[in-house]
Amino acid sequence: MKLAENLVTIRLKLKNVPGTLGRALSTIGKLGGSMGNIQIIKVNREFKIRDLAVYVTTDKQVKEIANALSAIGKEYIEIISMKDKVFELHEKGKIFLSNRINITTFEDLSRVYTPGVAKVCKAIQKRPELAREYTIIKNTVAVITDGTAVLGLGDIGPVAGMPVMEGKAMLFKTFGNIDAFPILLNTKDAGEIVKTIVNIAPTFGGINLEDISAPRCFEIEKRLQAELAIPVFHDDQHGTAVVCLAGLINALKVVKKEMEGISIVISGAGAAGTSIARILLRAGARNIVVCDTAGSIYKGRKVHMNPDKEALAEITNPKREKGTLADVMKGKDVFIGVSGPNIIHKDFVKTMNENSIVFAMANPDPEIEPDSIEGIARIIATGRSDYQNQINNVLCFPGIFRGALDSGATTINDEMKMAAAYAIACGIEEEHLSEDYIIPGVFNENVHRDVARAVADAARKSGVATREVL
Repeated sequence: MKLAENLVTIRLKLKNVPGTLGRALSTIGKLGGSMGNIQIIKVNREFKIRDLAVYVTTDKQVKEIANALSAIGKEYIEIISMKDKVFELHEKGKIFLSNRINITTFEDLSRVYTPGVAKVCKAIQKRPELAREYTIIKNTVAVITDGTAVLGLGDIGPVAGMPVMEGKAMLFKTFGNIDAFPILLNTKDAGEIVKTIVNIAPTFGGINLEDISAPRCFEIEKRLQAELAIPVFHDDQHGTAVVCLAGLINALKVVKKEMEGISIVISGAGAAGTSIARILLRAGARNIVVCDTAGSIYKGRKVHMNPDKEALAEITNPKREKGTLADVMKGKDVFIGVSGPNIIHKDFVKTMNENSIVFAMANPDPEIEPDSIEGIARIIATGRSDYQNQINNVLCFPGIFRGALDSGATTINDEMKMAAAYAIACGIEEEHLSEDYIIPGVFNENVHRDVARAVADAARKSGVATREVL
């Protein structure tokens, strides 16, 4: 069952006579609104101004409530304003810059700016690597998007994607203590994107690519990794893959199956699906079939293919299974969805092997409603916070970048991603694992710390670290 998600503050001017407030509350209740706090803002002989906190489930309800209150008549009830709490929280943006050092005297000014700052500039001129010690570069990540694949919204443009980028920056700070800043690119040209990022890269210690559509995201990341000596990470690809692997490691422990012996079907051949397939293969999986809108991808398929899907066909679907998603789900142990809402039916899940695992991770609406397959699938996970077993990227990217920045890593390689996945999985002790608890919660501070340590250690062992982590 989905929870009420929207909190709306309605400011009303109410005639100061008995029963007026009750009439307003009754009207709101009849239309499904649930009441929160009620506050008096102003009172005079004729009117009272009150703020009513109202919980609703849809935007349509807000309009219905507004119309019903207005229909009572201005002589009794007048709507002064209606504010959606989500919009209210976004006013003026969700992040801001703040000085680490206060400037309160001329002495402070002379040290943080001229003439004192010249000393630091000259030192960095002689030894550029000192910029990582004496500037924000050491702890700053760019969150970069062209707005072509924002959440489940698709190509809404970079400006419309800004609230998501701000939110991402907040998560970097909250869970990794990393200063992240959104960068919006007003181009979809892969070459222009690469050129722009290379040119601004000296400002940052790492680059997080966000919400860039496939297949361009593969080319952009690959070219940036070749041209830049700092970590470049496309979270929609690798973050999703890392957390998915972590969840699957623990799910397999619950159902007592081995990675090497299971059969997997992945719905979605974009950025996330491709990366999930590759990391699962690296973790030992041998039988993976990836499906797109044209059905299963196999070596030699002619329709709806591109170079990235052809490369995927080379390493997956060893039995060259053909057919629709429903066809290839038969006899599989694991379903992983990174595609779209309501594309599978519970009857498809019934054809899977005993003790099946379903990761329906499409956001905001999963490939199938979890409630509909309770008792059919043994383990169910989604990408949503209002269901059990949330496969959430925030378990991954703050710790990965924290470890990469602390170790001075020049890249984020496969070894570091695998280390992150196993660190997340180990966030739950084996004796505490269960069908509804296969992945740690995002507010588990130990997980982010452990991921950072594991990633830094993997960077050192794989030879891409440039400093020791104490």
